[in-house]
Amino acid sequence: MQTVHDFPEKSGSASNRTARVLADRAAGEAYVASVCFKHGPPRLTGVELEFTVHHADDPARPLDPDVLAAALGPHTPRTLRPGSPASPLPAGSPVSLEPGCQVEISALPQASLRELDAVVTADLHHLRDRLARHGFELGETGIDAHRAPRRILHTPRYAAMERRFAPIGPGGLTMMCSTAGLQICLDAGEPEHYAARWAAAHAMGPPLLALFATSRVHAGRDTGHASARWLAVHDTEAVRTRTATVAGDPAAEWAGRLMDVPLMVLPRGDRPWDAPEGLTFADWIDGRGAAALLPKPTEADLDYHLTTMFTPVRPQGYLEIRYLDAQPPDEWLAPVALVSALLARPSTVDKVRELCAPVADRWTAAARRGLADPELAAAAAALADLGCAELGVTGLAEESITEISESVQGRAYRSRSEA
Repeated sequence: MQTVHDFPEKSGSASNRTARVLADRAAGEAYVASVCFKHGPPRLTGVELEFTVHHADDPARPLDPDVLAAALGPHTPRTLRPGSPASPLPAGSPVSLEPGCQVEISALPQASLRELDAVVTADLHHLRDRLARHGFELGETGIDAHRAPRRILHTPRYAAMERRFAPIGPGGLTMMCSTAGLQICLDAGEPEHYAARWAAAHAMGPPLLALFATSRVHAGRDTGHASARWLAVHDTEAVRTRTATVAGDPAAEWAGRLMDVPLMVLPRGDRPWDAPEGLTFADWIDGRGAAALLPKPTEADLDYHLTTMFTPVRPQGYLEIRYLDAQPPDEWLAPVALVSALLARPSTVDKVRELCAPVADRWTAAARRGLADPELAAAAAALADLGCAELGVTGLAEESITEISESVQGRAYRSRSEA
């Protein structure tokens, strides 16, 4: 939700952005377009892995943040222990925590999936070993299968979010404190291809959400939904979760949208971070309403506003694909490799868009029915075939490619057979 990769292509220092005031809406839109869609040949891949954390002897027992901090040791994020050194894991992955103390590792982007696999494998092994020594284990699903949502981290941002979402319903607290996702980060692509990659990344979302759904059971109850995690996300605020428009210029559409999204939180030091009701970023720039009492926003304020968007694909100077449920710790590579292969070449991107066109907007059906939906199952199987045939471009070893192909196609075709 909050921690993102900083790919090398993302230019500009935080200190420079902090001092640069946004003069008007046009300046804000130009800034968003420039930082959210960096163009260039696709070459880097990153991944963010979120996991619920449980006591190995009793997964339903509430977490003790003191014991978790002892387990994480020097890697404990400062959101839990402000005085922590917050050291990255040995292979370089920073550690962060979600509001319910779901743990997240953000692997630094690598030039090949083989290198990314090595980094994540090393850091996951280290993390799991530290947790195991204190009686913890990582969850294997996209939502807490054993406990009801409870906020453990007491930060101004998360407190403001909880207050904001509470009148809407339980989805906000569930999203914040019970869910875990797998986020894949890929370069946006060259100018002539990035719009097609953006469109394909969205179009394949519903069938891939269905294919890798793992969040049916929540707090000991069968929800009846393939991805209760995804439904929780969409039970927050539609303005910051709905799918982006994929026609036209993605950068211009996204920039305009960001200006018209109300502020979710407003960092204000020791004061509550609740944002004035209905105040959009464009209002803030123009000094309308409650914004008349606020300092003019800066580029750093707009950077922060970007972190409050929970769309299926979020542009961060690269494409952050956010719609997949967390996978078991040893099974994260298969969806990452499949997505990477499906977006690797323009010809494959075009095939993805063609295959997925009939189901490109079926997000709710994918979350509710998963591969029990015949159209989504057919699209998922076609994507599995296409992506597995392209796995050679990922740089993975033949043995890994074979394992991934068997896993992905087995999942896709087994579900179709059962249906």
